[in-house]
Parts: sequence; structure tokens; C-alpha cells
Amino acid sequence: MKLALIVPGGFHPGGRDNVIPALVSLAEELARRHTVHVFAFGGPGPVTHDLIGGAEVHQLGDPATIDPPRRARTLRLLARLARQLAGELADADRARPFQILHAFWANEPGLLAGALGRCTGRPVVVSVGGGEAARLPDIGYGGARSLAGRGTLDLSLRLARAVTVGSQFARTFLPGWAAARATVVPLGIDGSRFAASPGGRPVGPPWRLLHVGSLNPVKDHRTLLHAVARVVADGTDVTLDCIGEDTLGGRVQSEARALGLGERVRFHGHLPNPELAPFYRNAHLQVVSSRYESQSVAVLEAASAGLPTVGTAVGLLATMAPAAAAVVAPGDAEGLAHAIERLLDHGLERRAMAEAAQAFGRAHDVASTARAFERIYADLGAGPS
Repeated sequence: MKLALIVPGGFHPGGRDNVIPALVSLAEELARRHTVHVFAFGGPGPVTHDLIGGAEVHQLGDPATIDPPRRARTLRLLARLARQLAGELADADRARPFQILHAFWANEPGLLAGALGRCTGRPVVVSVGGGEAARLPDIGYGGARSLAGRGTLDLSLRLARAVTVGSQFARTFLPGWAAARATVVPLGIDGSRFAASPGGRPVGPPWRLLHVGSLNPVKDHRTLLHAVARVVADGTDVTLDCIGEDTLGGRVQSEARALGLGERVRFHGHLPNPELAPFYRNAHLQVVSSRYESQSVAVLEAASAGLPTVGTAVGLLATMAPAAAAVVAPGDAEGLAHAIERLLDHGLERRAMAEAAQAFGRAHDVASTARAFERIYADLGAGPS
């Protein structure tokens, strides 16, 4: 098949920053058997071309330094991306037509892919992969908070011939008519990058907790820190490694100090994906405190390393519990603390959960994701040409 993957970014040729590893791995996996072109939004300027893992990457320009940040800029940017995408697709189409347009996510990529698919008669798949359908107004999160966001989501899904979501949890946020036709396809990873034995980590105490995710409101670090403070107050010797870009200007670090956790919480900032493996392999538990996750790739990364996750019942965690993860309600710091303490106190239960999580991760790796998408493409009539 000849496939066009239309993505919000994440394909920087350096491979360290501005990368969405799961999307890169998927493009590489599909390129083993198909001709794959990736059309990535948000490049630094004019359209550029790169070859990443067998897929030709078209970086579409986003001259953010040119347009002032006011409301009309969004419309101008969308129009510019539409022109660039249509032109690049047409150029790449000449030798052999694309059979499928596959957009990640159901906002600008889904909208533009849907419009082009409708104009050219090509089937479009849209994968909901972020907070496009979420609505958490108290923290300013979710594409569905605004009329424009809901309209973009609705039109993207209506223009698509097939819709996928990363978890059953995420599907519940879709409009009823869209949820009924959505297929759950988690975005798998290349687990070999993190592979480790569940029993091969250091003996505790001290116990090492890990949190991987940007410091932003939806990750709810306040609940995370209050849970850790409760664990410490109960006499458990723990440390917490927080990995992720700080978008909150040091507020999370200040709260950690205010809770007396200054010596127990280490903030590492953003780390490239290849540098995460030692953290997954040396931790005893990963902790997720998010208010919302479409699926949480970090959960699959931890599972590949044989590391169990304790967290809120969001994304894939809601599916994995109770055998392969321990979950509590979002915002429940006390419940999260109790779940952490229980697993740290019960080594056999922790080991069994780690093995179940690893089995889940292997069953939902990037190869399984590619096969699931290939079945969808075939159902839409795509095949050798």
C-alpha cells in the first residue's frame, strides 16, 4: 500500500527533541511493508524533506515568528498548512496514488485530511490521540472546551471513513454517534528499547517511584506530591523521579518543597526518549496522577521494562486494572498513597502485576498497532495496486 500519515509534528530529524516516539516507531514499522509518507505540521519554516526509518517525511512550515499571536493567526496558519499539505500530497501522488490518508489527531490534521480525502475520493482514517474530546475547564484543558474545538472534532470525525482511539476510556469522551463507530487501537511502542526483567531491579527500601510526563495541569502533580507526602509521613522510605518538561514555571518544585519533599523528589526536566530506559529499569513503581489520558504511552514503556504502574483510572490504566495495574479515582491522593504502600509492602503482588503489565505491553506493541491499522486499511478497500 501507499500510505499518507498526517501528524501534528513529532518527526524532527535529530531524533531527540520535538519527537513523538510512538508515531515515529509506527511509521518505521509500516514502512517495512508499505510506501509511507509522513506529513508533519509545525516545522520551523519552509517545507523540508527528510528520510526517517524508511518513511519520507515532509515537514510543513509553521512560521510562528512571522504572524502575531492573535486569533486570526490560527485561520491563516490553517490555510497555509492546507495549501502546503495539498501541494505536497499532489507531488508525492504523481508516481503512484495514495490509497489511505491517516490523520493523527482529530483536530487540524484530521480536519485537513478529511477535507482532502473528500475532495480526492481517498478514504481517511482519523486517530484520536490526545485531548481533542476532553473538557476540563477548571484547568483549561481539552479541545472540547470551545465551540471551535468541538466543531473541529465533529467535522474531523464525520469526514473520516474510520475512527480509532487509544483506549476504551478515551472512547467514552467521544460523541455517542462517533463512539459507536470508533475502534480501540492503542498506539504501541518498540518495547525492545526498554525491555528488562520484572525481577531485575534493585532491592528496596529505599523505594524508587517514577513519574514520566510534562509538568502541566492535566498531569495533576499536586495529587502526585500529596500522595508521596502521605507515604513518607507513614514512614516509608521513598524517592520520586519526575521526568518531563516544566510548563508551569517552577510551581510544582515549589509545592514539593512546601510539603517537605525537597530531598526526596528529583526533577530531571525533559529527557530524550532513549535516556528513559535506565529510570524504568531501576524504579520499583511508576505513578500516574493524570486527570485525563488518551492512553498514556509511558504506561506501555514502563510495562515493557517490567515496571508496574499505580495511578488514576485514565487511559490504558482503566483497562489494565486490576491484574496489570492498580488504579484509584483521579484526584484521590490518599487512595493513591495507599495503593503505593500496598504494592511496596507486598513484593509477590508487585511482581505478579509487573509480569501482567509486561504481557499487556507485548500484546500491544508497535507491531500489533501496525497490524490493526492494516486491517482497517484493508476493510476500507486499500491493497496492492
